[in-house]
Amino acid sequence: MSNHPILSVSKLVKTFGKKPAVNAVDFTIQEGEFIGLLGANGAGKTTIIKSVAGLIKPTSGSILYYDKNFESHLKESKKLIGVVPQNSNLDRDLTAYENLYLHTLLHNIPVKEREAKIATALEFAELSEYRNKQVKTFSGGMKRRLVIVRALIHDPKIIFLDEPTVGLDPQIRRNLWNLILKINQVKKTAILLTTHYIEEAEKLCSRVMVIDHGDIIMDNTPEKLKHGLGRFVLEIYNEDGITETYFDSQEAALIEQGNCQSESKIRNIALEDVIIQLTGRRVNA
Repeated sequence: MSNHPILSVSKLVKTFGKKPAVNAVDFTIQEGEFIGLLGANGAGKTTIIKSVAGLIKPTSGSILYYDKNFESHLKESKKLIGVVPQNSNLDRDLTAYENLYLHTLLHNIPVKEREAKIATALEFAELSEYRNKQVKTFSGGMKRRLVIVRALIHDPKIIFLDEPTVGLDPQIRRNLWNLILKINQVKKTAILLTTHYIEEAEKLCSRVMVIDHGDIIMDNTPEKLKHGLGRFVLEIYNEDGITETYFDSQEAALIEQGNCQSESKIRNIALEDVIIQLTGRRVNA
């Protein structure tokens, strides 16, 4: 990974009517970086994705791709971007091949390169044997894999994944993690991921930004975010609910547990603990 920012966002604001959705946020994404954008429903995650992907126009602020203004270099900048929306927008009556072929046309990929691009995408997604099957016959996981590699058909430098595994069962979700990691590690594509699955961010992301009510309130690696809170949690169960206390050492947690009169347990701190402490609510709230 280089230290060259592919995307630089400064003072980004988006309001809907009088309601602010994003409040003057700043962040950069380096080439090959994998970043998670975490927050509760309505925190501003999808608004940021849509703004930097050119799907909506920000109220104010600056978006630069390789130091060039996004709005004034729109066509050039969009060649750098791949987008995977929350909901599948494949044409169900077309085959996997036909869906990808359509996107080679939309991205003006030269005729002599189209077949190779499509074959590579299908192989990358492990869908080669289904190339001539209609998408309406696909499972949910197969559809998501096709949507993801479709976004890669023009070799973007950065891809935006907006809840890519939502609604999928755990095994299919983990299979998609492998594909997403392969995109980042093999193709060296930068990724900005939004997700409600905290374990997904912990597994995949080298850096996490926490957004709450339109503000990015924390930006660091998952490990540093967790260790900023502590390393162990003592959960005490009582009639009023669960009380959680954080400790830097397991020994300190054990000493405190020895003084408990109620049922309790000690566990490792998770990223979700950090989110709750920072925002006062769970990501899927």
